[in-house]
Amino acid sequence: MPVTRVTEVWLSEDRHDDRIAAIVEAAKPHDISIHKVDSDQLDEMAPDARHQGGVARCTPLRDLDETDLDKILDDLKGNPFLLVLDGVQDPHNLGACMRSAEAAGAHAVIAPKDRASSLTSTALKVSSGAAERLPFIQVTNLARVLRDLQQRGIWVVGTSGESDVTLYQADLKGPLAIVLGAEGRGIRRLTRECCDHVMYIPMQGGAESLNVSVAAGVCLFEAFRQRNL
Repeated sequence: MPVTRVTEVWLSEDRHDDRIAAIVEAAKPHDISIHKVDSDQLDEMAPDARHQGGVARCTPLRDLDETDLDKILDDLKGNPFLLVLDGVQDPHNLGACMRSAEAAGAHAVIAPKDRASSLTSTALKVSSGAAERLPFIQVTNLARVLRDLQQRGIWVVGTSGESDVTLYQADLKGPLAIVLGAEGRGIRRLTRECCDHVMYIPMQGGAESLNVSVAAGVCLFEAFRQRNL
């Protein structure tokens, strides 16, 4: 039986549709208490969110760090596939990156602790469950972690519009960490110096860059394509 962080659920007494019934059924094997309440009470419980007829109490996700990353990599059987986010501050973008990374088969997402978004309630919601399944590692020194990855034989590939190599020319099949930078400014100088290679996403039209979550999806799924040929 899969482990769940949910301990208690409140559902609108006005809803009787299939989605509510599915929540009730999913809670039974875990002995999760279900409470039927009116919509006003749900509004009070989640004043800053669209609860859509349900509110759940959950235990917090455990914070993961460099030690957890080492264990994940030690336990892997195949080639590591990692996404590194260098200072992404918008929780919407973080959640979307987590969703794409999990869908593409990444083993973890790595980000610095400082000046970057953590897994807020917004990021968790946007991830659509991916943050529950994919490890999110927050590190104190990103440059040192990238060098440690290189010592493990993992290629660190950054993204920058100043590169001469396109995403489609880059070899993304082996042990890999794809590095994307923050909204607007891209990867930092020190982070770029830790990259083995740098690539860019070729684009048409007048846009100078893509949103970081869109760029993450493009890069991750090109790597997915190459790794599954």
